[in-house]
Order: sequence, then C-alpha cells, then structure tokens
Amino acid sequence: MKIILASKNQDKIKEIQKILTNTNVELKTFHDINIPEVEETGASFVENAILKARSASITTGLPAIADDSGIEVKYINYQPGVKSARYSGENATNESNNKKLLEELSGVPHEKRNACYRCVIVFMRFPNDPFPVISLGSWEGFISERPNGSNGFGYDPIFYLPNLKKTAAQLTDIEKNKISHRGKALKGIEKYFLNETI
Repeated sequence: MKIILASKNQDKIKEIQKILTNTNVELKTFHDINIPEVEETGASFVENAILKARSASITTGLPAIADDSGIEVKYINYQPGVKSARYSGENATNESNNKKLLEELSGVPHEKRNACYRCVIVFMRFPNDPFPVISLGSWEGFISERPNGSNGFGYDPIFYLPNLKKTAAQLTDIEKNKISHRGKALKGIEKYFLNETI
C-alpha cells in the first residue's frame, strides 16, 4: 500500500521509515512527490497532524500519514508545545531552540526541569476521512543544563533521561526508537497496518 508521508523533516522521515519497515506500507515522501508546506495553525498536536495529513492526501490522491510533535516543560507553562520547531523565531534551528530553552531555565533546579516529549501520528485514508487513525506517544525526562551528545535532533541534546544517565542525543537510533515518543506513537500505527486490510 502506497502512503504519502506528510513531512519534509529528513530526521523524522528516517525515524518513521525505520519503524514501519515491518508493515505492508510503501512510504512515499516529498522526494517522490511534491507536497506543499502547511501552516501549522492548530492549537494542538492533533489538529496540526490532521492539517498536514489532509493537505498531503489532497495533493497526491494517496492515503497520508503525518506527525506533529514537540516538547513541554511544566515550569514554563508547558511551553514550547506546538511551537517547539519555531520556539526561537521563524528562522529557528535546533541549536537556537535549545539555546532559548536553556536560557528560559537558567538557574532553575533539576527537580523543576521536568519535561515531556509528545508525538501524535495521524493516518488518513482520504482527505475527508471521518475516522482518521490517531496514535499518541509521550516520553518523560528532564532538561539538562547543557547540551550533550550528537545523535538525534530537535531537543535531544538537552533531553536528559535519569534512568539511563544520558540525553536522548547519546542514544543509538535503535535505543531511541524503542522508547521515544515517536517510537511509541508509531507502534500504534504499525499495529493498525499489520491488522488492517484497507
């Protein structure tokens, strides 16, 4: 089954492709079919994922899968949240977003630096699918005081996992995909594809 993946984030594409390798899904990406950028105007991860999946399905005529994800830090009222990718402005980079978050938490003790990565994966069979498949994943940790590690992307270098004594950026891809927010959300989608004939 051919499905368009509604993302132009190469890191996300690689993670999603790896996790769905055991299904009957043939993922097409923007490398195969041109898809437009979608303005993420939703107030929630679910709304944004649906916007992206619907747009990609309209453009390509294919079923679509989309991800929306980010990090929440309770101490700063659950920000960055849906603004995670653009936290430091319109031309934000991973580095500038991490730098801003560390500045926001400057002087805050470890026990108040708890954070949660969130991920929503949406699968839509067609643009006006009234019953899209929605799978959620969360990953608890803390914001470290400085970046550490060179793997992963986004906030991974400052997302500290106390039980492993590592940041997410110090994990291998295999380790990360087993326990991450996206890995958990994709497990729900994977089960759907393995059990459904669409």
